[in-house]
Amino acid sequence: MMDKSLRQLKDQVLNPIVKRLGQGFHPNIFTAIGTVFAIGAAVCAFTGSFALGLALWLLNRAMDGLDGAYARVWNKKSDLGGYLDTLSDFLAYTIIPFGFALNNPATERLIVLSFLFGTFYVNAAAFMYLSALLERSRAEDGSLTSLAMPRGIIEGGEAIVFFCAFFIFNTYIEVLFIILGVLVIATTLQHLIWSFRNLEE
Repeated sequence: MMDKSLRQLKDQVLNPIVKRLGQGFHPNIFTAIGTVFAIGAAVCAFTGSFALGLALWLLNRAMDGLDGAYARVWNKKSDLGGYLDTLSDFLAYTIIPFGFALNNPATERLIVLSFLFGTFYVNAAAFMYLSALLERSRAEDGSLTSLAMPRGIIEGGEAIVFFCAFFIFNTYIEVLFIILGVLVIATTLQHLIWSFRNLEE
């Protein structure tokens, strides 16, 4: 829900940094560094180093913003870059919850993780197909991301908050998994209703 406003703030913060870095980098470098941070955060979730994991997660999100900002400022946007960025995001959203589950692999936690992953899977399938349909009008929409989508309850900003909460309130991880899963389901239903109202039959 808050991605549109956060994107403007993000660009205000990151664009000066990008300009200071100069043109000597490739945006995919930042994506790769962010992926390493995500893997580190997942390892920390597994080992119980939650403070370090939170820091690595936030660094991952910083790199996720930096790669896109760098590509836009220096006109280095590419289909491959957008694909790798999306793949890196989905990897992070998968391995970090998995790390928390392996930290204490009780049956209840694994069941809740399965529920969360199930909501992710259905939402991702719907997200990707709907995004492909909307891609044709992305230029007219003015979107700055590689994927065009209608607004939803759970977007990137909300996901960042939830994953921060995973590290900070890790003793309530099962409850947080359930809440996020329910909100992801609500987002999928929201997109489904939007599709019925806006897509051609």
